[in-house]
Amino acid sequence: MIRQRADGRWEGRYVIGYDDKGYPQTKNVLAKTKRECAEKLEALKAELGGIKSDKVKPDMRFGDWMVYWFENHAKPKVRSSTQKNYWDRIRLHINPELGHIPLNKLTQNDLQQFYGRLKKNGRKVHTDKYGNGLSDRMVRMCHATCRSALEKAKLDGLIRTNPAIGCKLPPKKAREMQVLDRDELQRFLIQAKVEGYYELFLLELATGLRRGEIIALQWDDLDFQTGVLNVSKQVNVVGGELQFSTPKTKSSIRKIVLPPALLEVLQEYKKTVVSRWMFPSPLKYDMPIAPGVAERQLSRILELSGCKHVRFHDLRHTFATLALQGGMDIKTLSAMLGHVSAATTLDIYTHITDDMQRQAAANIDRGIGKAAPPESISELGQKTTSEQSEKPGMTDFQPVPRKQRRPGTGCITQKSPNLWEGRYSPTWIDGKKHARNVYAHTREECEEKLQALIIEMKTELSELKRQKAEGVLPPEPEKGKKNGEKKTKTSKKKSK
Repeated sequence: MIRQRADGRWEGRYVIGYDDKGYPQTKNVLAKTKRECAEKLEALKAELGGIKSDKVKPDMRFGDWMVYWFENHAKPKVRSSTQKNYWDRIRLHINPELGHIPLNKLTQNDLQQFYGRLKKNGRKVHTDKYGNGLSDRMVRMCHATCRSALEKAKLDGLIRTNPAIGCKLPPKKAREMQVLDRDELQRFLIQAKVEGYYELFLLELATGLRRGEIIALQWDDLDFQTGVLNVSKQVNVVGGELQFSTPKTKSSIRKIVLPPALLEVLQEYKKTVVSRWMFPSPLKYDMPIAPGVAERQLSRILELSGCKHVRFHDLRHTFATLALQGGMDIKTLSAMLGHVSAATTLDIYTHITDDMQRQAAANIDRGIGKAAPPESISELGQKTTSEQSEKPGMTDFQPVPRKQRRPGTGCITQKSPNLWEGRYSPTWIDGKKHARNVYAHTREECEEKLQALIIEMKTELSELKRQKAEGVLPPEPEKGKKNGEKKTKTSKKKSK
């Protein structure tokens, strides 16, 4: 990192390691100019950072090899989010435990004991919430990182065999797939409309997009004439900042045809949005909603609507499940989900396709042998029908009203029995809040006027920010100056 200090000098910092809690330890250089600072920083990096190719040898420390492998072989091939995951595993777990062992002396027993320690007390943070040991998945990921690095060392002739091959690992457990049933979907969407996230979750349940894909959507990606939605980018959070990139695989870049009913909903929703993003952030200018916000809103809506807790990715599973039950073929579903092949879709939704195959076999049997449906199936159908009749329908669920308004939607107060006031006060380009009001005789009328005011002010603010970025916005007059007049001490004395 290079920055200019308050005293005018330039400072360059380089991370040389991490403490027991994972915080970086740095060394710095100082210079009078930025160019000189960059040269000094490069010299410091050459002296302390990484390993030169001529220093790569069989008896080097395993920790040094991990750093060299990461910087030269793993990092250039993966995305920034994956880079962070790799480096966190190396600096927090692998190097502190195994970094001192010579590369050619590392044994399978060293790795096996290392995995055992990770499982027992390998967690560095949040031990009060999750316990001292790492999860089975994290242990397997640490193993995968070690195995890849050691395999490269074997290919380069530094070691004869890969000691990571053959290690016993915790069993691989697939996350249980949670799917919302039809009654839960009805309650969920009703509550989502009250919370102001109806269009986001309706589009997700109708397309099965990944969380990063639906958040990265812009209005230009949707053709309202043809109903084609172009999925060509995604958003990830790296170091607390949103980063935009193309999807990981070519099959993830795809086009999805939206149903007419959904297009009508999105067309009406677009009238209320003053942003190029389909789901913009209510707080940050020209940015989409953060993935964490979408996840938290999902949890809140599920809780208020009385549904079981599911992840955002489980909404994708819900879409796929309903699509298969509705008769969509695997190939079409695989293309909509952006899977590499239909085999991936079959592998994930085996339990659903198995049920479909049994039902198809029963239909064939009845068609050929003209056999009556089994009694158990009939009873099951009657039981399901009776259970569904006992459950409340869509109109029976009453959504929980919001106690607070969403950020960016203004506020409404009742001034008298027949007078309502709506106020919207966004932060203007001068850094101050500018408020405007509307008035109406009913709350419903005030909501409509306030919505129109918000769109008007957002449009005006967006145009001002654009002009400011292009440098065409006239500068504001300084305080105490009118009509170009300059008041100075000398002029005051002369006037006296």
